[in-house]
Amino acid sequence: MPITPLAFVLTLGVLIVVHEFGHYKVARWCGVKVLRFSVGFGRVLWRRVSRDGVEFTLAMIPLGGYVRMLDSREGEVPADQASQAFDQQPLRRRVAIVAAGPLANLLLAVLLYAGAGWIGNLEAEPVLAAPTAGSLAEGAGLQAGDRVQAVSVGEDDWQTARSINDVRRALAQAVLDRQSVQLAVEDAQGGHRRVVVLPVGQLGGAELDGPLIRRIGIGNAFSEPVLGRLEAGGPAERAGLHEGDRVLTVDGRPVADAQSLREMIRAAGAHAPGSMQWLVERQGQRLSIAVTPRRVEDREAGVTLGRIDAYVGRAPATVMVRLGPVEGLQQAFAQTWDTAWTSLRMLGRMVVGQASLKQLSGPLTIADYAGQSIQMGLVPYLVFLAMISVSLGVLNLLPLPMLDGGHLIYYVFEGVTGHPVPDHWQAWLQRGGAIVLLLMMSIALSNDVARLLGL
Repeated sequence: MPITPLAFVLTLGVLIVVHEFGHYKVARWCGVKVLRFSVGFGRVLWRRVSRDGVEFTLAMIPLGGYVRMLDSREGEVPADQASQAFDQQPLRRRVAIVAAGPLANLLLAVLLYAGAGWIGNLEAEPVLAAPTAGSLAEGAGLQAGDRVQAVSVGEDDWQTARSINDVRRALAQAVLDRQSVQLAVEDAQGGHRRVVVLPVGQLGGAELDGPLIRRIGIGNAFSEPVLGRLEAGGPAERAGLHEGDRVLTVDGRPVADAQSLREMIRAAGAHAPGSMQWLVERQGQRLSIAVTPRRVEDREAGVTLGRIDAYVGRAPATVMVRLGPVEGLQQAFAQTWDTAWTSLRMLGRMVVGQASLKQLSGPLTIADYAGQSIQMGLVPYLVFLAMISVSLGVLNLLPLPMLDGGHLIYYVFEGVTGHPVPDHWQAWLQRGGAIVLLLMMSIALSNDVARLLGL
């Protein structure tokens, strides 16, 4: 069997088991009788009954699972077991049991992120790309190739910058605390050492999103302006460019790094199609080549960009970063929170029409990414699994009646009014929730197919 299906089954299996185990374990702690713990739906492929009567099953369709508990709403309950029925439990216990599934996924994400940090990961060195035009970084005199030695948020609380991620985390913290960031930097030759202050707290952003990153001017790590793979029939190939070409100048302007080159290509899309004169170095020779980018509309941003259909930039230099026990956990909690908040914000933007529904991904995309990440190594796969676990936890906390979050909303109603949601209301809400979920699944699946077909 190919690696992608295996990776997909492994990924879903871990996430489903952890989610349902959360419900199962807390139900047992609360004294609720569990009848079945199932991974998957449909025809049962494997069954085992434990000593205390719990039926553990593995079913044919691995797209979910469930924990069935004793419940008088689903059938007659023997009098001597009435106290073990789920629906007879106090409100606080029912809330704990329902919330335990999503919380188990979030806890799993923390452990996975922490494990990845403890094992260690190759991260880009803290060498800066060319700052965005008009940004704080450009105004402070930062240049492509500057290496960050240490960072400090606010006062002189200096921390060694091991990788570009340390710089990004410092910027995110400064935005959150509305403070300035100090960077101890040196130039590409190891000289011109100085301390640069970026007043990012004055920008007024609530989080380090794309637009704010551009205003600050520090984004990607330094990457040499060397071309990678070219798409067949694209502007780069038609112009006669080759993989491995190093770009020296564009229209007479020196190219400092890959970021500068990408900005020049994008900017070319704002004008009528016209050629750019590139000076490239190829196997020790310098060649002048006319390149005409194609124009692409970015509807979300409302701008027209240039594209040459080639990978621009060489992979940044990397360093192995391993975290200690405490630092690993601290960073894991922060990553889990950031991923959850980003997922929630993106869903909200889709609902109000500020983000495209094309960003919804389904099982085919998850399977593809699972296969890619597991081939990259253990740490990339752990990080991927953590991200999907967070997404599953956030999804299940949404206030849709078919999900755990919908049941929690029922319990909020019960806690406020003193009585449960009427059965006829629940029936209508269940139908509505099912329709919304089916619609979301249909959109996600159609997006998957479109990606696979390159549409």
